[in-house]
Amino acid sequence: MEHLTIAQWKDRLETASPLTDEEKNALSKDSRKGVRRLYLSWKKQQQLVHRLLRQFQEMNRFENKLRQKGKRQIAGIDEAGRGPLAGPVVAACVMLKPDAVILGLNDSKQLTAAKRAALFEQIQEEAKSIGIGVVSAREIDRINIYQAARKAMTLAVGKMKAVPDHLLIDAMDLPLDIPQTSLIKGDACSNSIAAASIIAKVTRDRIMQAMDTSYPGYGFADHKGYGTRMHLKAIDRLGPCPEHRMSFAPLKK
Repeated sequence: MEHLTIAQWKDRLETASPLTDEEKNALSKDSRKGVRRLYLSWKKQQQLVHRLLRQFQEMNRFENKLRQKGKRQIAGIDEAGRGPLAGPVVAACVMLKPDAVILGLNDSKQLTAAKRAALFEQIQEEAKSIGIGVVSAREIDRINIYQAARKAMTLAVGKMKAVPDHLLIDAMDLPLDIPQTSLIKGDACSNSIAAASIIAKVTRDRIMQAMDTSYPGYGFADHKGYGTRMHLKAIDRLGPCPEHRMSFAPLKK
């Protein structure tokens, strides 16, 4: 097979069909360094895919157990934005299709912005239903952040087109007449919750980017409302805006 050009081998390695043992042997023993480098790169990529697939399967264990019990409408819930000094808290409820396979799902905080954006689009395609709940800074001040996050999650469930028959929730219980399981660090051990984490995070980030236009000077597009040095200096210079959480330190002083 050494008669194949490097470009032809590159095209072959990019196809979806698996390599034969004969092809693997030919690639590993090819006299051309360029071909061997292509093969080593392909092997690393295959190892990554297999690792991500094992991770996805492991993070599907709660969903699989529920399906074995007859549950069919399983949804994960998570929120983004508990800690910032400004902006809303946003929750997402995501029901993935039973046959969905989305490699790389994880706690949104462990992913780069580019990876979150790519997964956001894939989740939109592979979800049976998605609901979003948003609770404003003023409401956070009125009822406290814990209750606001809880309310956002409840609102997200209410926006679902497909009614869940079981909820997997990241460290929270909701006042809903739906069976639910609260999981500590659920976004790192359940695909459904991880998907909700990404949807909530990307949605909130986009809200904060839009808010940067409405309230210029604070840098909302950069820090997303968190208490960075840049943000604190902007508050000292400009004072708080209507999107700041006045019940949060240091604003409440």
